[in-house]
Amino acid sequence: MSATQAINELKAILVSADPILRGRLEPLRNPALFATCAQLDPEHGVVHQALRLLAVRIRHLSEQISALMKQITLIVRSLNSDLLKVFGVGPDSAAALLIAAGENHNRLTSEASFAALCGASPVEHSSGKSRHRRLNRGGNRQANAALYRIVLTRLRREERTQRYLERRSTEGKTKREVIRCLKRYVAREIYRYIRAIPLPRPEPVTG
Repeated sequence: MSATQAINELKAILVSADPILRGRLEPLRNPALFATCAQLDPEHGVVHQALRLLAVRIRHLSEQISALMKQITLIVRSLNSDLLKVFGVGPDSAAALLIAAGENHNRLTSEASFAALCGASPVEHSSGKSRHRRLNRGGNRQANAALYRIVLTRLRREERTQRYLERRSTEGKTKREVIRCLKRYVAREIYRYIRAIPLPRPEPVTG
């Protein structure tokens, strides 16, 4: 994302700034840091100029992102407002999952088919005598990333998901394996909401 890149560039320049400027800016949180950098006088040197330009760019990009997110939220609400009530599902994740499902979501005949569409279905893998499941690298990657964001949010904020991680970890599962399982569970939950959306009615043929 361009905004993230600009933020990283600003902080990289700040590391090499003179100690007085760095000591003034480093303790600030991002909003205050960007606002302060945007007010720097470019006449004071190249570093001041670069920090100011990047801060202004970050502000403009953030405003654009905010405006786009509002539009996405309105669209998602008009299509399936209940989807935004699912824990961890934000407008960007909901939009990615709805786009992956498409208008003709009746072609998704099962939870497994939707999980496969999102690249969250288990893939059997054998090596000699051992058999296990590995990461599915197929499917819609945007939808897969959306499931990943939802799972991370739940791991941080939802006690039920945290307990699941602890339980599966004691069974010998790695965190990556647990996240893969959680993505499948989230796909199953999202599938039910998507299937509840009425299919668009075909336009009547006239003439």
